[in-house]
Amino acid sequence: MRVDLLSREYPPHVYGGAGVHVHQLESQLRKLVDLRVQCFDGPRPDATGHRAPVELAGANGALQAMGVDLAMAAAADGADLVHSHTWYTNFAGHLAKLLYGIPHVVTAHSLEPLRPWKAEQLGGGYALSSFCERTAVLGADRVIAVSGAMRDDVLRCYPELDPGRVVVIHNGIDTGEFAPVADTAELTRLGIRTDRPTVACVARLTRQKGLLQLLHAAPHLASGTQLVMCVSAPDTPEIAEEFAALAREARERGADLVHVQEPLSRSAVRQLLSRADVFACPSVYEPMGIVNLEAMACETPVVATAVGGIPEVVADGETGLLVPLGNEDEVFAEDFALRINELLADPERARRMGRAGRRRAAEHFSWAAVAAQVHEVYVSVKGRSSVR
Repeated sequence: MRVDLLSREYPPHVYGGAGVHVHQLESQLRKLVDLRVQCFDGPRPDATGHRAPVELAGANGALQAMGVDLAMAAAADGADLVHSHTWYTNFAGHLAKLLYGIPHVVTAHSLEPLRPWKAEQLGGGYALSSFCERTAVLGADRVIAVSGAMRDDVLRCYPELDPGRVVVIHNGIDTGEFAPVADTAELTRLGIRTDRPTVACVARLTRQKGLLQLLHAAPHLASGTQLVMCVSAPDTPEIAEEFAALAREARERGADLVHVQEPLSRSAVRQLLSRADVFACPSVYEPMGIVNLEAMACETPVVATAVGGIPEVVADGETGLLVPLGNEDEVFAEDFALRINELLADPERARRMGRAGRRRAAEHFSWAAVAAQVHEVYVSVKGRSSVR
């Protein structure tokens, strides 16, 4: 069976959880099917890379993505099935389904109706991204949700969708790649101290990740605590300016804040997660959150918001602590800092949670198991495509 995997992100251009998912999944799927990867940003040795048509240079980013989708759909000629990830390639999968009469599988990593702040980034393109997603999801032969909470969101946002076509397959983690390490060379290079309690956060600079709320929490952290925020790839110049202003304010209020703006290598992420006493995930919207699994695999306890699929990953009181997402930023910030401080004040409890987190990651979230479940979906829909 030839399967074309469609993704905006693919190494070396990976900036978010969906890109990590695709890269890890494809390495396992190649053992099960004849897999072809199609992605954005030009050719790769192991993938077909596409660029937006030159005629669309300077056009809205969503329109450029749709231009790439046309090329992807054309290149899918000969595939038995297409599998798209995120709205950037959902439309390509839908077009290939119509062109060639083949099944289209969608993995839902997030949903445009639940990310209204994207209008700030995309302008009128948000209507286009929403159109691409909606058209593809309603027409898909199967929708894979990365958590049970995400499945609920899919059916709530798209009530016309047959629930029988939506399945849950969690994200995975490579516990061989992500494991505790002793090396700190990358941390030293980045200016991160290793001689004090450390709280770490790694995320893209987007409103979805709750990073501004974490800056509000920073002054409430226990004295002597270093907060390391590895935050890059801002959605807009405006949110970058807002983050910088709040970071200055947090420092003025006594926070020991280190802001690393460069994207981290996988090695640097492993070192940071292994050295951190607590990993912070303050997301306001998170269908699942691979980075929490990465922290758990490195034996680091997680303090996270109890939103989306996070409670399906982080076992409250066992592998970390969950904080309800409140309506008032300052109240939430104090609550979030309080839970972090609980673990900083009890290192033995934090270590127990870290060990439990690694066990949970290894036992429940292997990529080999994820790929096997995805392959079962492929087999279930092969040859059964229908136009919707």
